[in-house]
Amino acid sequence: MKAKRSILNLVFGLGSQLITIVLSIFIPRLIMVHYGSEANGLVSSVVQIIAYLALLEAGVGAASLQALYKPISKDDREGINSILSATAMYYKKTGFYYLLSVIAISVIYPFAVKTELGMWQVMGIVLFNGMGGAINYYYQGKFRVYLLAEGKSYVDTSVVTVGNIINNLVRIILLMQSVDIVLVQASYFAVTLLQMVAFHIYKKRHYKWLDFNKEPNLEAINQKNFVLVHELSYMIFRNTDVLVLTFFTNLKIVSVYVMYNMIFTIIDNIVNTVNTSVRFALGQSYHEGRSRFIKLYDAYELYFMAFVFSLLTVAYILILPFITLYTTGVNDVNYVLYWVPVLFVAQKLLINARSSANNVINIAGHFKNTLSRSLLESGINLGASLILVNFMGIYGVLLGTVAALVYRSTDIIFYANRRLLDRSPWITFRRWVINIAVFAGVVYLNNLVGYSFDSYLSIILGAFVLGIIIFPLYVAVASLLEREVFLYSLGLFRGLGLKMRAKFVPGKVKVSG
Repeated sequence: MKAKRSILNLVFGLGSQLITIVLSIFIPRLIMVHYGSEANGLVSSVVQIIAYLALLEAGVGAASLQALYKPISKDDREGINSILSATAMYYKKTGFYYLLSVIAISVIYPFAVKTELGMWQVMGIVLFNGMGGAINYYYQGKFRVYLLAEGKSYVDTSVVTVGNIINNLVRIILLMQSVDIVLVQASYFAVTLLQMVAFHIYKKRHYKWLDFNKEPNLEAINQKNFVLVHELSYMIFRNTDVLVLTFFTNLKIVSVYVMYNMIFTIIDNIVNTVNTSVRFALGQSYHEGRSRFIKLYDAYELYFMAFVFSLLTVAYILILPFITLYTTGVNDVNYVLYWVPVLFVAQKLLINARSSANNVINIAGHFKNTLSRSLLESGINLGASLILVNFMGIYGVLLGTVAALVYRSTDIIFYANRRLLDRSPWITFRRWVINIAVFAGVVYLNNLVGYSFDSYLSIILGAFVLGIIIFPLYVAVASLLEREVFLYSLGLFRGLGLKMRAKFVPGKVKVSG
């Protein structure tokens, strides 16, 4: 069942990302062409500010997710309802603050940023970006947490994907008509309300037994405040760069950052989709046996890391040709900067390739124990970015984030291996070294070949060809150097294949266990 749900999560998740990429990639260019780089920078900075409000959910969401793994693995509905009731209490309490925060930001932000757009326009952009999330947070947040814990993120993905398709199509039509930018943002608010209705209908049809009014198990989510700090650290990495650039440079520089970040955010979303698809299986397996969990974890870390490195290798090779084409005709600022992709790739490798080790810490519930480490990471990032931005601009904020990530990623690997897996962290570090060596080799060979990607078609075909060469290369190197993990992984896939065959060809295949 877990394997089937993991595959469904992966298929729906990657399909969602593909659709989102195809649709959303047009929007920033349309904004730049019809409204200018300043408007693009403003919309992006507002989105980042509103994203900080998700911190209200971050603590209880992750704490509830960790707490739900055990009762779900035992099919304990009473335990599930008691945890979700405690979760619902917190969502109701903070939902009101979420709404007030959106209103407050919409009033303050027009006076805090330098822009040629009107005050009412800026206020409207903030309100429509934040109101939908506030309402959805209040009514459906706890149910979406349950779907993730049960391994049904494909349901959440399906609803969000349909909403994104509708939203992006409407926005593209409105942008091409050069309507007021506030009305473009209003379409996002309307679609968010439709998503809320869809989640409500699904819950009523498939989970009539869910009851958010049972006796709340507050003890189960008592680490929510510690989780909040960890999520704050992550949010700093995702959003601080834009905010520092907004207040210490100008919105045109923000637009440059956003263009590169757009591509790497797509990579982040794809990686997160894969991680989320399997994380529930790791979480439930953690409570079913240590030996089995470590074998599953090793298989996941080995090939997940190969997947992350392969995606970022392709992105690094193609990012500058894409940016050059994408910003053609936009002449108010230079978008083609050689060292920016290097620093972005360094960031994304440090964030994403450590995810498997970070999963162990979250699954084990060691939020309090790692609190000081997370605070130090945030301090390094914010402090270094604020200092370096004055001397190096966009490079300064990127270097500040890289500095913090080098510290924290190393710390996470040490903690997960020594404290929780009771083994040497060199196992994980060795995988890093091997993948970095493959990355360097591929980039070197690509530079020798010197192929020119001078059209969108060549970039798309290049991404496809590079992908089918580079990913198998990383997998092959990993498999050859870690034969035991490879054989275990092969056994998992063979077992899954037999079960799938037994399902569709009854009586032909017998599956033991």
